Amino acid sequence: MSGKGAPELTVENCGDLRVAVVAAQWHEKVMDGLVDGALRALTELGITEPTVLRVPGSFELPVVAKVLAQRGYDAVVALGVVIRGGTPHFDYVCEGVTRGLVQVSVETGVPVGFGVLTCDTEDQALDRAGLPGSNEDKGHEAVTAAVATATVLRSVSEPWR
Repeated sequence: MSGKGAPELTVENCGDLRVAVVAAQWHEKVMDGLVDGALRALTELGITEPTVLRVPGSFELPVVAKVLAQRGYDAVVALGVVIRGGTPHFDYVCEGVTRGLVQVSVETGVPVGFGVLTCDTEDQALDRAGLPGSNEDKGHEAVTAAVATATVLRSVSEPWR
């Protein structure tokens, strides 16, 4: 299981953070699970009014994430799924999305939760989508990581006490 060894994150005092979730539309069942997990995590963290936007596919995630980061969000969560096919398209999309989201985060200083599944099969994606019977909930994990990072960044930007 790919989630083996993941840290248990404790995130507090984050209910006032502005968080946006941008999610692809391809692979509807998987995406529904990822978005549901992300929204559940936000509710658990006390973030009650996130912005949720949908884009056509995973390749479109970085440009929307960048605009959201530039518009004052404290964290952005990118959700998508790319499933390997018979051509190199998978490799190009995965690399472009990953590099693009890293670039957004580093250039803007806004954490971007990486909830983009890159799987060989649909079954692998379903197993990570947070659906009933799934072993992992990557939408929930992506939110928790982004919000935890936002709270760390806030702690170093506030005046020392």
